[in-house]
Amino acid sequence: MLYEKEREDLAKIVKTMFDRFETNAAGGNVSVKMNEEHIIMTPTLMSQAKLCQLSPYEILVVDQKNEVVEGDGKVTREINLHRACYNENPEIGCVLHAHPKESMLFATLGIDLPNLTEATQKIGRIPTLKFAPATSKELAEIVRKHVANLKDKAVPSASLLNKHGIVVLETSLHKAYDLLERIEYNAYIAQKAMVFDALHIHTLTEEPELNYNLEE
Repeated sequence: MLYEKEREDLAKIVKTMFDRFETNAAGGNVSVKMNEEHIIMTPTLMSQAKLCQLSPYEILVVDQKNEVVEGDGKVTREINLHRACYNENPEIGCVLHAHPKESMLFATLGIDLPNLTEATQKIGRIPTLKFAPATSKELAEIVRKHVANLKDKAVPSASLLNKHGIVVLETSLHKAYDLLERIEYNAYIAQKAMVFDALHIHTLTEEPELNYNLEE
């Protein structure tokens, strides 16, 4: 089986995402660049039909023409978004799209996610991009333009998709998942901080420049 270890790893990660409410039955998809010829990617309906319980063989090997080279399943329509990222920036090694419980509040309201925790400072601002329908070419183009504007700051980065979810870009699968987990904790804290601010318990003000450790 092609890329057996990597496909086993991806199957394990998406199950963990589902179990930890970092995506839901409404969708999500993850891809990892193997080389210039292939990516491996979760199939369509991985959440709705499978509840993210995938065998390694259900992780698809996909070529540059978006054809399945090996694997049981069909390519998700969201592949346009993944390709847009990979084609725009060769440093991207993993595109993780999910519907995480805490971050979805900000995505659904169409507002930026305040970046409050030390663990998320390395990605800077966490914006919510303008709306386009899920799986559409318009959405892929919005994400592509955002990646292009970030230039060398595209990896690592994260952005929310309006009314939809999150996109995390990293060099590897495990780094992308690590960042998703950090962002979810940050989103939980940001919600509480905004409530404290509204209740005048503690004002949510811009912090002074702090000497954060951004090295991992």
